[in-house]
Amino acid sequence: MNGESVWITGPTRSGKTSRLVELFREWMEGHRQWIGSSQVSRGQKLGAQPSTPGFLVLAAIGDNRIDLVDRLTVATQSRYPFHSTTPLGFFQDEVLLFWPLLIQQLDLKAQFPLRLAPENEQELASRLWQPELDRVLAQQSSLIAARMVRRSLDLLQLASLAGIPISDIPSILEQGLGGQVDELPLPPGEIGELLQRWQHWCLERGLLTYGILAGLYWQYLLPNPTYQEHLVQRYQWVLADDVDEYPAIARSLFEALLDGGVTGAFTFNPNGAVRLGLGADPNYLAELANRCRVEELTESPVPSLGKEFGTSVVELVMNPVFFASLPESIQTIQTTSRAQLLQQIAEVIIEAVQVGQVEPREIAIIGPGLDAIARYSLIESLTQHQIFVESLNDQRPLTSSPIIRALLTLLTLVYPGLGRLVNRDAIAEMLVVLSGYRGQRTGSGTDVAIEANSKLKIQNLHHPLIDPVRAGLLADYCFAPHPEHPRLLPANTFPRWDRLGYQVTAAYEDIVQWISTQQAQLEQRLIPNAVSLLDRAIQFFLLGGGTLPFDQLSALRQLIETAQHYWEVNSRLKSRERYESPAYMTVSRFIQLLNSGTVTANPYPVRPMGPASNAVTLATVFQYRSNRRAHRWQFWLDAGSPRWLSGIDALFGAPLFLHEWSGRAWTAVDAMESNERRLRRILLDLLGRTAEKVYLCHSDLATNGQEQTGVLLSLVNVAVPYQ
Repeated sequence: MNGESVWITGPTRSGKTSRLVELFREWMEGHRQWIGSSQVSRGQKLGAQPSTPGFLVLAAIGDNRIDLVDRLTVATQSRYPFHSTTPLGFFQDEVLLFWPLLIQQLDLKAQFPLRLAPENEQELASRLWQPELDRVLAQQSSLIAARMVRRSLDLLQLASLAGIPISDIPSILEQGLGGQVDELPLPPGEIGELLQRWQHWCLERGLLTYGILAGLYWQYLLPNPTYQEHLVQRYQWVLADDVDEYPAIARSLFEALLDGGVTGAFTFNPNGAVRLGLGADPNYLAELANRCRVEELTESPVPSLGKEFGTSVVELVMNPVFFASLPESIQTIQTTSRAQLLQQIAEVIIEAVQVGQVEPREIAIIGPGLDAIARYSLIESLTQHQIFVESLNDQRPLTSSPIIRALLTLLTLVYPGLGRLVNRDAIAEMLVVLSGYRGQRTGSGTDVAIEANSKLKIQNLHHPLIDPVRAGLLADYCFAPHPEHPRLLPANTFPRWDRLGYQVTAAYEDIVQWISTQQAQLEQRLIPNAVSLLDRAIQFFLLGGGTLPFDQLSALRQLIETAQHYWEVNSRLKSRERYESPAYMTVSRFIQLLNSGTVTANPYPVRPMGPASNAVTLATVFQYRSNRRAHRWQFWLDAGSPRWLSGIDALFGAPLFLHEWSGRAWTAVDAMESNERRLRRILLDLLGRTAEKVYLCHSDLATNGQEQTGVLLSLVNVAVPYQ
């Protein structure tokens, strides 16, 4: 039944995924007919249920996977089951599923593994390596130590995704860095030892990171004959979309499947490689084409500027001497300051939408980097005119949310020993935030009163009972700082407390009473951990979260998930440690972890619903390309920025772990050539994703006041000015 494997290659939006869906439908129909004829020949009932084929469907990232699953489901009317995941998701699932095999092979303790989140990985590795960090970085800042830890862990992940053992990392660094000791304060040999110790420490405790997972998969699980037998029994076909984004060990998986008689279909974009530098090895994956029938798609089924002008634009950027004129579909918006530029971009979009020239969902604003000022300015200007904005993968630190900061402040007041983590301003903010979500009251200390079968009456949801001025006064007069036991004193401690008003006083006393109650229950050991306390606070102060806006609800969900995972890991570690640290120390580390900004809120679902789905897309170049978006109009923000060329989204040392690496030291010339190849892919990819117009948005001065002289200025100078 298994046929010839297919390698589908072509530029952006040339129909590769559509061809993949078509192959899926053809193969499934052929399988059904073959089952039907075999049943008839064996005298079986025609109505018997055919055997279910094993279909493995892979996509580069989660959002792409959802889109691919939707297309496959629609194309086959949900008649055929399949297993869909991402490469990293597949490696993780397989390691967990076949963990007993690894226990036997590596002589590990029989315990169910627990995957570490990146923020936990960073914290635990820092604690494990503290003696070495203190010795080498004693005179350096904590930021340098944190960067050292992060880079070392990234090296482990890059090596694992490339199919390189940890023991080879020191020699790779010695050859590739060429003696640039400033890049890594520790000698390469010592880094290798630290990583070996880290992996051993994690496996002893059943803790798995992405790097360790990938290493276990390619080094131990995939070569296992028992596993390979199960693998080819479970899957008869494999579909892999955008393999130019896959790590090198994905090729080892595909080769094992093909060797076992599995039929494959793979799509590859020569102008893709968005995740090059984050573990992807597109050129190494491209060699799989030698085992397949190659289908090259050259004609795009949809109009795009890339098809018409892509080559000319790239030539003009890469060779400014090259004479070319740009079409009217590529225009420029130029101002002196960046603030003026952001305002003019908004005005152009507002006018075009209001006259019906374009829908918001057909517009994308893309930049090599999006700072908070740009995001806020554009969102504020557009939403004032009822134009929604979807900020793509806007992963702001969790503590950027006032609700999250208020809840963390509560923890410092309930648990002892956390007084150094709270100050007067945090107290004032907490009073404002927590008083803004209490409902209709029947008296001090009461909960929300809801009128049955009527609209929920929430007083002052956007106008807190405790306003910032009164909150500041309460924080000044009623907050008693203390390193061990910071307290909120009664409202009448304030000399003119009668001027606060009844509602403000009642709201404040509610908070004080709640804290006092939790402290008493903590002493009686009635609060299992901080996760339980956070849940109580959400239920009491935030109406259980049910009436919150989507972004705040998303932040709360992420907080609880992060806390649950943190205490789950902590419980695993306690089971092996003889000394059990006090509960407040765990809470202190958790708060400091969140304050470091390493945990972000990831909104879910990934797609806006209702009117918000008709929204302008706001994204970085990396985010936009990763999500495979396409629009009629694109606005290229900060076209004069040097970050179009040098703003690399890559992990430290990434080029050294590509299979094509020469083995020589990575020089500035190598970096420049790599940047130019990346810029070429970006330009062709973005132009392939716009159907009608590109606006080159350039301000003479950057945010810091410096003149912008980036590589795209050659385009800006010859583009047609916006009228």
